[in-house]
Amino acid sequence: MPVSRRTFLAGVAGAGAVAATLAACGTGSGGGSGSGERGGRLRAAFVAGGSTETLDPAKLPQFVDQSRAKACFDTLGRWEQDMSCTPRLAESWEADATGTRWRITLKDAKFHDGRPVRSADVLYTYRRVADPATTASAAALFSKVDFTASRAIDDRELEIVLGAPDFLFFVALGALGSEIVPEGTTNFAAPIGSGPFRFVSFTPGGPALYKRNDAYWDGAPLLDELEFVPIADESARVGALLSGQIEYAHDIRATSAQQLESDSRAKVLVAPLAAFQFLYVKHDRPPFNDPRLREALVLGLDREALARVALLGRGRPGNDMFGKGLQYYPNAVPQRSRDVERAKSLVRESGVTTVELSTGVTDPSWASATQLVVAQLAEIGLTVQVKTVPPETYFADVRKNATMHFGRTGTLPIQNWIATTQLSTMINNSFGKVNDPEIDRLYNEALGSADEAARSAAIGTALTRIHDSVAAPIWGISDWNVGVSANVNGLAGSRPNTYDWANFSKASLG
Repeated sequence: MPVSRRTFLAGVAGAGAVAATLAACGTGSGGGSGSGERGGRLRAAFVAGGSTETLDPAKLPQFVDQSRAKACFDTLGRWEQDMSCTPRLAESWEADATGTRWRITLKDAKFHDGRPVRSADVLYTYRRVADPATTASAAALFSKVDFTASRAIDDRELEIVLGAPDFLFFVALGALGSEIVPEGTTNFAAPIGSGPFRFVSFTPGGPALYKRNDAYWDGAPLLDELEFVPIADESARVGALLSGQIEYAHDIRATSAQQLESDSRAKVLVAPLAAFQFLYVKHDRPPFNDPRLREALVLGLDREALARVALLGRGRPGNDMFGKGLQYYPNAVPQRSRDVERAKSLVRESGVTTVELSTGVTDPSWASATQLVVAQLAEIGLTVQVKTVPPETYFADVRKNATMHFGRTGTLPIQNWIATTQLSTMINNSFGKVNDPEIDRLYNEALGSADEAARSAAIGTALTRIHDSVAAPIWGISDWNVGVSANVNGLAGSRPNTYDWANFSKASLG
């Protein structure tokens, strides 16, 4: 049966329940209703990207880019806390019986210059995102669109035609980097969107200032102004928060979260199960092209100790599958436990005695995790040589040179994660994956099925195969911590990449 608007309205209720659970788990959520006084300027501190920064919403390499895009622009859908997608700027969407044609109806909304948001703007935006010349962050999600066949039916209704069946295409409509821009836009020095805040000023690598959009279609924000402030150092962000220089400190360490929880000047917004901590191994080169050594690795890890010590108890053990807490995750798969004797036997069979681990300070938990992994693998007969890589070159270095290294990934729709990291058609094998044609088949089966239960089963089976093959070991799942001033309301702990994360449309001061 085709995916109908009724399906998505039902999904809103389920996603709302997940969001409510996360808010309840957060410390000092500040209230998600936006209840507070009207007025004031909220100053939000993020790590910035330097002089090459742009306000082009198709290019969002940094967290600060994504938050600025949410302030100024809108997407057709919104990613909920479980990574399901529900309508946002879209009124509804529906696939035909083949999964190759999607009919989308838009809400009545206007850009900041008063022009209506039209079907032509949506098609222009998606065509631009899919164009390789744009180097857009969401380009892969729109690669199946046949833009020659796609059309605007009228100003508020359009039809998107795909080159192959995809009953999950609607998830792309909520992706960061798919924000709608006016047709013909090529210059983003002073961007015009349909979002809750209007652009005022911006210095690449420096501050960005926005003001309230009083004509916002979803209700004007309470804040007068929103300012993004670049503070690269995490401890400096916390210090600026406590001294009153800012009201929002993004991405703080577990130790800083503990500090702020005991300080009346601040509160902590916590999103559990928000960042997946990987211990990647390369399957295409020695020594981890040997499945015995991969199995020994995951059996030799003491995940409970890693979560307790490296994550300071602000997280939980991982189970070598991405997506715990997200839509389509197979919860029935048993937690992988430590088995030192079996791991020792596998190490002896492999003949390997020494491995190299690349690490760094990109994530604050990796220093402790490195020490623990070295000690734990020594217990199964492996000597670990540690290579510390500078943060400015970490990902480029490990992509090219590492055989085992740490990594961190925020929440994404599980099917998107599979598509970008696990399919055998992916040329890049720099992070953990195995070339398993059955995973490709299950992925395509999920996209081609109009039945939600069948989709869930196919994706769950694919994840289980990834788990069993030790494609991408996950030792822990950490919380996501944000510090805010005590007078900030309307924000709640939210997982990265969700609509509510780093979104200030309902925030207030006082």
